[in-house]
Amino acid sequence: MSNFRESQNQAHPNKTNTLMVGIILLLVLFVSIQIWFLFGALNNALQDNFYFALTTFIGSLILSLASFWLLRYLPDPLKTREKRKKTPKKEVSDVSGET
Repeated sequence: MSNFRESQNQAHPNKTNTLMVGIILLLVLFVSIQIWFLFGALNNALQDNFYFALTTFIGSLILSLASFWLLRYLPDPLKTREKRKKTPKKEVSDVSGET
């Protein structure tokens, strides 16, 4: 039985690229929402609205944890995979010493 990473490395490059684009778009969305939270928290913190600042902090923390969790599913670069395939296997040498 294979795990997710092994199956992902064996997938066609088009599928890997589609997955990477989806992950990058989600990360951009999370960071955009965090910037919006930061802007709202700063505006409300200046007006002594502590609970809004606390709520946006918790939301931003959850989004950052989701972003780090999402980075786990980024596929390996294609060059690394090609190097792994090209490494020669050790050959069994003849130990009898016949020449």
